[in-house]
Amino acid sequence: MKTEWDYTNLAEAYLHRPAYASTAIADMLNIAGVKPGDSVCDVGAGAAHLTLELAKYGLKVCAVEPNDAMRANGIKRTLMFADVKWFEGVGEYTGMEHDAFDLVTFGSSFNVCDRQQALEETNRILKRGGWFVCMWNHRDLEDPLQKQIEKVIKQNIDHYDYGTRREDQTDVINQSGLFGEVQFVSGRVEHHLDAEDFIEGWKSHGTVYHQSPEVFSKIVSEIREVVEGLHQKTIMVPYTTRMWMAQTKK
Repeated sequence: MKTEWDYTNLAEAYLHRPAYASTAIADMLNIAGVKPGDSVCDVGAGAAHLTLELAKYGLKVCAVEPNDAMRANGIKRTLMFADVKWFEGVGEYTGMEHDAFDLVTFGSSFNVCDRQQALEETNRILKRGGWFVCMWNHRDLEDPLQKQIEKVIKQNIDHYDYGTRREDQTDVINQSGLFGEVQFVSGRVEHHLDAEDFIEGWKSHGTVYHQSPEVFSKIVSEIREVVEGLHQKTIMVPYTTRMWMAQTKK
């Protein structure tokens, strides 16, 4: 299934992306009141970064992913979980049944959807009282290394735009009229990464790639120079996991 954001060329690099903050995921599940055995639809599941965390909590997960290469990686990574099933679909049309899920999650995928349509689809497949959640990992742009990387990006891309992934999602959720009060959840996490894995992870950065396919390889190469200039095998990268969640009104 093709979408405007085609991650086929980024699928292998996506395996090096960092995990979400475990504290934020725990807080989110607590607020949603889900328990082992409850049903979750993870939309835009990619290589299963969030799917794995949901499965570890004993939830039954339908992972929806449009890209064949990404979905194949996700399937491999979740083989040990009998309650994880994979499907082809998109946020605007998941292919899931009506009123089927206690929780619907979008891990770093809500920004590549038509958000209004995705919210309508989420409302359709949620059970009465179910919860919608969208989340992203945001690099700490005040970190010295990240400042250097931002400089590389902005020197190569005029008017670089993070798009909606760094926006407050409250207004778009409220404007749908489908959900109750929006709750914000966040958690900070420091990932100690092999420097090479961190560099490889940049090859999966869809927001940069989408705006600069012609210079994307050059950007990654220059990021490599910055990281290798540290002369460190392992580097610390601070992230904040940010989530917006709301309960359906139906």
